[in-house]
Amino acid sequence: MIDAPHDFESSIPQYPVRLDNFEGPLDLLVHLIRRHEIDIYDIPIALITGQYLEYLELMQELDLDVAGEFLVMAATLIQIKARMLVPRPEAADEEEDAGDPRDALVQRLLEHEKYKAAAELLHERQTERSAQWTRPDSRVADIAGQPIEREIEVDLFSLLQAFQAVMARARERRPLELPDELVSIERRIEQLNARLSEKEACGFEDLFEEDRSRSELVTTFLALLEMVRLKLVRLFQSGPFAPIRVYRRVRPADAPRPRGAADDA
Repeated sequence: MIDAPHDFESSIPQYPVRLDNFEGPLDLLVHLIRRHEIDIYDIPIALITGQYLEYLELMQELDLDVAGEFLVMAATLIQIKARMLVPRPEAADEEEDAGDPRDALVQRLLEHEKYKAAAELLHERQTERSAQWTRPDSRVADIAGQPIEREIEVDLFSLLQAFQAVMARARERRPLELPDELVSIERRIEQLNARLSEKEACGFEDLFEEDRSRSELVTTFLALLEMVRLKLVRLFQSGPFAPIRVYRRVRPADAPRPRGAADDA
């Protein structure tokens, strides 16, 4: 359970969500490249720039803590796109080949992936060492009667992608002529926590079943992000771009406090 209600109720504009492990702009570009199965050496800059700006617009609409480096990358992508659209004079081509405008970006992405892969490898080895005395998966599967389902935690951009899909489906539904019920982030957290207390886990999209307006969808999404920050839930996928599942968790003693709690600094 979350802490007792505080002395304030937050509406969406008053509730900026800041995540401790916020991925950077290069992570977003890698996400888009993998999503479309693009050759990193031949990036369709118009497509990637357009989708990058869509993600950036969504993050700003949700009032996520978008660092300046995201805006710098947006400007860089737009500049590269412009350079690729402007034809170069033939004389200039013959005298000096300026190279592909995407080259510098490709090198940054390759370096970024190299360091991330090294960090992930170290993490995997540490995890393996810490679990070396546990039962092997085959033995656990025999006891449980079903195979072990490998799961990975969800990154922010996969979560935003899933939320984009939820909003797209909501636009296809026939709108109900009902006044919006203004629900605070704190209240929605209580509702989601109560729902997960009954099921222990559910699909990401299931959390939005009862939302009937864009503002309700956004409120639910922000509440879920805050529940992740408060360590009330964990989000998993069985693989990249697979459906996301939300699991209730026992909140650890060192979990962050809700915003506005009496002992917050």
